[in-house]
Amino acid sequence: MMVQARKRAKGEADGIRVGFTCSKKVGNAVARNRAKRRLREAARAILPVKGQNGWDYVLIGRAQVTADRAFLDLLDDLSYALRKLHGDRT
Repeated sequence: MMVQARKRAKGEADGIRVGFTCSKKVGNAVARNRAKRRLREAARAILPVKGQNGWDYVLIGRAQVTADRAFLDLLDDLSYALRKLHGDRT
């Protein structure tokens, strides 16, 4: 998975916003929907804990990986990406 993030301007909106996308390279509609469902579940588990208020996140599904990767590995990948984005080196 790939994660993109942007800190919103002051007064724009509160809370964490998240979007999901998978290109046709991921596979047919069934594969893309499965990848997005898995990304949504990972975001639901990790973002409330490790995401930051006032940020927008976009989780991008990758071909041959997102739909088949072990779910615990997806959770670890998202946690790692958020640490890198927010500069937490622990």
